[in-house]
Amino acid sequence: QVQLVESGGGWVQTGGSLRLSCVASGRFASIATWIWYRQAPGIGREFVAAMSSGGGTNYADSVQGRFSISRDDAKKTVYLQMNGLKPDDTATYVCSAAVRLHLGRPSSNYWGQGTQVTVSS
Repeated sequence: QVQLVESGGGWVQTGGSLRLSCVASGRFASIATWIWYRQAPGIGREFVAAMSSGGGTNYADSVQGRFSISRDDAKKTVYLQMNGLKPDDTATYVCSAAVRLHLGRPSSNYWGQGTQVTVSS
């Protein structure tokens, strides 16, 4: 069974930075795509950033230029560097991974439990 565990959340003042991590464990062949989402109270899940196995990245307009996604396949980990944080970034950040359990097979999506990020004004 594949498990994803996020860490790195916390409390920070406006303009501050945080680095989130998400580690995958279990038996699988590879991770095709990593995606970070966030969810704030009363707001639906929002896409934040994604990174493919080829290194391509995609960001939500609201975080473009402030957030940076990266991955370390040897460590089975994805990172989200968040700079210039704003109160509107306050949310639970959840990582998702498209995981290939076996080579040549389609990927399946797995989700972490999330890590809370709170930005005070």
